[in-house]
Amino acid sequence: MSAPVVRAEGLDLTFATGDGSVHALSDVSLDIGRGEFVSFIGPSGCGKTTFLRCVAGLETPTGGTLEVNGMSPDAARQARAYGYVFQAAGLYPWRTIAGNVALPLEIMGFAKADRRQRVEEALALVDLGGFAGKFPWQLSGGMQQRASIARALAFDADILLMDEPFGALDEIVRDRLNEELLALWARTGKTMLFVTHSIPEAVYLSTKIVVMSPRPGRISDVIESPLPAERPLDIRDSAEFIAVAHRVREGLRAGMEAL
Repeated sequence: MSAPVVRAEGLDLTFATGDGSVHALSDVSLDIGRGEFVSFIGPSGCGKTTFLRCVAGLETPTGGTLEVNGMSPDAARQARAYGYVFQAAGLYPWRTIAGNVALPLEIMGFAKADRRQRVEEALALVDLGGFAGKFPWQLSGGMQQRASIARALAFDADILLMDEPFGALDEIVRDRLNEELLALWARTGKTMLFVTHSIPEAVYLSTKIVVMSPRPGRISDVIESPLPAERPLDIRDSAEFIAVAHRVREGLRAGMEAL
């Protein structure tokens, strides 16, 4: 077996605030393999986003160890090992969609011709090839999030970190983007780390679901999905899907009752 893309062992993180310390993560141990789609679910404040930020090198754990592609998160960030998609698309309104997708490539110093090719390829991956010259305000919310995903894909990182990217969208748009994201994952083989509050979304998308307890965030269950790689939306009506969703719900309930 190949080494995990992300390996956390006994990870702990305590924030110092003006009101005292906040214990955000406690004894988190987890291995994520190459090409897995891993969703993190739990109540607000349970450390889902904090764990993602640790992987990205944006927060520094106060205990335990964390490796990304066999190196420290800081080294992985410098090696451009990941792309990050936030809940808000975060597109600059004065830049075209192509200009927004190209921005990290400009910062990284890619040549103009290389930037153009990478932007075209990334937009094609998210079915926005005909919208390169549009501005963000000319796109729907779902299309803006697809542009944000294209920006994270443009420099071809191995890992995609996604922090509730569809949380603000209506259910119909969210369903469509879930389908598109699964198709994108199948085409690219990226390792996906995905934060969500939605049980159906976590079950539909994931090969592995990490259920987290309320603060301090601990892993209360890790569920390996039995669902096939090909997942039409109506798989959500299947007995297998309902059984996984029930286990996730029970894990969340057990975490709350342990308080």
